[in-house]
Amino acid sequence: MSGAAIELVQTGPEHAELIRNLHQFYAYESSDWEQEDVEVDGRFYIHEEHLARYWQDPQWSANLILVDGFIAGFLLIERSELPGLDALELADLFVLKKYRRLGVGRAVATQVLTGGQGAWLVRFYGQDETALAFWRAVLDELPCPVRAIEPEDDAQLLSFLVTPVTH
Repeated sequence: MSGAAIELVQTGPEHAELIRNLHQFYAYESSDWEQEDVEVDGRFYIHEEHLARYWQDPQWSANLILVDGFIAGFLLIERSELPGLDALELADLFVLKKYRRLGVGRAVATQVLTGGQGAWLVRFYGQDETALAFWRAVLDELPCPVRAIEPEDDAQLLSFLVTPVTH
């Protein structure tokens, strides 16, 4: 996205409602292949205890993606809980439709994955054709080692470990 300023801004607990609201769009977009229904209040379910962890747990964070100062999406980062894997997980990346196909998601993902913070775990559902195409393109272009891994927790998730370049 030439000329636009893309920022990743870590949020605090005072932004929980904002992240919760944006997450509704994310849930809507995956509802067809995840077979999710809305709750009786017309919203998609959000596990509140899990959401709170983004502001409570070390190395977890909820981040806003801004383009020229406007909210363009979010990035949720978690500490991987897979046994024996010391990595941060790029848990959820969402970019509003207005900002898609402009390189926003790719710029954010590349910045985070090559930021020198150690190993990263990237996981997405193979049924999510949009995510599959996006992540294949991003992971193929990274200037650091990427390898597929096969944890035994969810066979539907495609999992990749991104490791920093060692000099």
